[in-house]
Amino acid sequence: MVKKNSFIPVILQKKEENPGSVEFQVFNFTNKIRRLTLHFELHRKDYLSQRGLRKILGKRKRLLSYLSKKNRIRYKKLLNQLDIREPQIR
Repeated sequence: MVKKNSFIPVILQKKEENPGSVEFQVFNFTNKIRRLTLHFELHRKDYLSQRGLRKILGKRKRLLSYLSKKNRIRYKKLLNQLDIREPQIR
């Protein structure tokens, strides 16, 4: 059994973290994505959860896009902390 929020302890070192901040939201989405990815190793045909994963990925992508436009330094720092690749432009 995987403990909740056990994946990325980097950001939660700050006690005064604002749950409405973009970084915190991206952190939560990344945790959910990693948990669902582990879930799919056991349950390959769970199509409803796959749909939920795609929705979460889209939300995270939009938040990261917003952050990259507003503050490129915070965006790069967040990508490095969470080990996320920069999205490719089509």
